Amino acid sequence: MAKSKRQAYISVPSQIINSLSSSSLQSLLLSPKKSSKSKDRLWKRPMFWFFCIFLCAFVGMLKIWFNLDPLVTFSPIPCSIFQQEPSISRGFSKSLLNVVPMSEKNGGDEEREEKQSGFWEQPDGLGYRPCLDFSNEYGKSSGGILKEREKYLVVVVSGGINQQRNQIVDAVVMARILGATLVVPILQVNVIWGDESEFSDIFDLDHFKKILANDVRIVSSLPSTHLMSRPVEEKRMPVNVSPEWIRAHYLRKFRRDGVLLLRGLDSRLSKDLPSDLQKLRCKVAFHGLKFATPILELGNRLTERMRSKGPYLALHLRMEKDVWVRTGCLPGLSHKYDELITNERKQRPKLLTSRSNMTYHDRKLAGLCPLNALEVTRLLKALGAPKNAGIYWAGGNPLGGKEALLPLTREFPNLYNKEDLALPGELEPFASKASFMAAIDYIVAENSDVFMPSHGGNMGHAIQGHRAYAGHKKYITPNKRQMLRYFLDSSLPEAEFNRIIMDLHRDSLGQPELRTSKAGRDVTNDVFMPSHGGNMGHAIQGHRAYAGHKKYITPNKRQMLRYFLDSSLPEAEFNRIIMDLHRDSLGQPELRTSKAGRDVTKYPVPQCMCNDSNSYSS
Repeated sequence: MAKSKRQAYISVPSQIINSLSSSSLQSLLLSPKKSSKSKDRLWKRPMFWFFCIFLCAFVGMLKIWFNLDPLVTFSPIPCSIFQQEPSISRGFSKSLLNVVPMSEKNGGDEEREEKQSGFWEQPDGLGYRPCLDFSNEYGKSSGGILKEREKYLVVVVSGGINQQRNQIVDAVVMARILGATLVVPILQVNVIWGDESEFSDIFDLDHFKKILANDVRIVSSLPSTHLMSRPVEEKRMPVNVSPEWIRAHYLRKFRRDGVLLLRGLDSRLSKDLPSDLQKLRCKVAFHGLKFATPILELGNRLTERMRSKGPYLALHLRMEKDVWVRTGCLPGLSHKYDELITNERKQRPKLLTSRSNMTYHDRKLAGLCPLNALEVTRLLKALGAPKNAGIYWAGGNPLGGKEALLPLTREFPNLYNKEDLALPGELEPFASKASFMAAIDYIVAENSDVFMPSHGGNMGHAIQGHRAYAGHKKYITPNKRQMLRYFLDSSLPEAEFNRIIMDLHRDSLGQPELRTSKAGRDVTNDVFMPSHGGNMGHAIQGHRAYAGHKKYITPNKRQMLRYFLDSSLPEAEFNRIIMDLHRDSLGQPELRTSKAGRDVTKYPVPQCMCNDSNSYSS
């Protein structure tokens, strides 16, 4: 009787059995015939096939467990995304590098579209470039001023860092006017932030002295010959004083006492100065005041991290609690926050900066309120900002925290501030120094491709001047006074809203401002946008204003003529646009007051910049 066949059984997962062919399965179930030749062939051994099956099963299970996607492209440099940048989990935004950017997954399509977006296009600078060519008279008088050893000007500057910058600029110019030696300005301790930083902590002192060596003599402290002198302290300097006023009031005191102490120079020196002094202003602001090396290096590192993702926009958001209180405006977050600001203002009425008789609604429509996050978002969308645009926001923590920024983060998820970009511990040395933190914001904002403030202020004005001096880099000035009525019109289609907002900002993108201001305003002519009516028109305009602001139409030619040239525009739509453009040009009182002159650190053309067609010389 023949021996019955013995069968062997193997336990194999069902997933593997389904993946095997019938021939492979048969080879597992039937014992192979023993042969002398099989010992020499590895692939005929059962153990070999068992090992192969086990290996396939192991790989298959790995794929199931870890959900590995073979379509994901791995970096040629292992772990490079962790080595290049920190994983950011703090602040209001997501990490820059903890996910694979969409541009890498889509072969860079979105990145190319972003770069092609008109939003990043820079304004036409008309060829203007810095030109600080001082007159021969200025050079001749420098010799005697730099030899001065008897008169010393001591200045104490106050406020935030950008307010202090303005006062330091004026201090240098006043030292030049008086022919005095300037002692390095003293930074007054800020009672709000408790910042005790000195000049050399924030600015590069050696650079400051070197750049201005041919203009003003600068010393770090009073010499021993003047240490015992009791400085004459001037406490009642009026606003917008002229060089003649300064010489008439202070030179005699200098000759008697040798040391003059001035405090609070903000807006004291006139903006309407002779050409050489205007150029000196630009030289101090744009060349002399360089941040100290530790601040500059950190600011540049944060800039590089923003720049690594492509072009970026910098926003200066003024949404802090004290800003809402001081401006007399409401944040619009909720009834709770509006009531909080209203009560705070009632308890501290002196905090309200101006126009206490105006209602919040009147302030809003007059363009006197900061934009909130929702308004900033709608404005950026209307101006064509890409959804994937990188945005750096500067400023203090907004009232309402993350909730206040939700409209921005929903529409523009790539929103970061300095806390988001910094490595762990990188900001710790500066944490208690408000001036340091503001300086870092300034550097990253100044280096951006586009800058936009949500409200006016010293930082916005300083950056506006810097960007103009650097070749008129794009700077968006929100036309709040004219655009807010469209924000309140819920019936306006989005496409039409975007078109109107774009039109209102065509001349507010940082291009050179060609109109020069006069030394002062004629009080017989109450006008905001001057017409070309001549003497008769100006005289009648003043008379009608004095008679109770009887209606006087000032044609808004600068903005309306493009619509006159558009023959495809329906008459009804044309009439509506023209009516909107002239709502504030009908003879009503002008709420905003003009300055006596133009601040060249904000508008450097034409005093500090020139082009080939208009080489400005004094």
